[in-house]
Amino acid sequence: MDITSFAWIVWLVLILVFIIIEMLTLDFVFLMIAVGSVGGLISGLFGAEWWLQLLIAAALSVLLIFTIRPPLLRLLKRGGDPTKSNVDALIGMSGAVVSTVSRTSGLVKLAVGETWTSRLAPGSAPADLVPGEHVVVVAIEGATAVVAPAPISAGADGFTERSVS
Repeated sequence: MDITSFAWIVWLVLILVFIIIEMLTLDFVFLMIAVGSVGGLISGLFGAEWWLQLLIAAALSVLLIFTIRPPLLRLLKRGGDPTKSNVDALIGMSGAVVSTVSRTSGLVKLAVGETWTSRLAPGSAPADLVPGEHVVVVAIEGATAVVAPAPISAGADGFTERSVS
């Protein structure tokens, strides 16, 4: 009884393990290694020596990782959600001053209905902004919205429209 005659069982187990790991990682690396292992399995079924089976599996895996995986990743990430979220969604948002905004403190109500602590952006007009004035968020620093006076008039909802330039 020659142990190399049962190499196909080892290849099947390896392929199964690599596919299970791929399902957990979803990065296509272990999928490429599993396909490379299929090459090792097929070469073993055609009578190749164990070292040649390993060499074929390794070469095929490396080839697939560097040639097939990058286009698959681009294809997978091509349809990403372009919608801004979290802090990125707040930058450029309009709001109205609730409590006088100075260089150090103040409150603004943003267009989404949230009230944020705020301060005036450096380089803005030196005067404080009084309640009712319209502002635009230029940055978020921690839990503070850094705002500047809105460059355009208020919309129907009482908040300024964001200009696209």
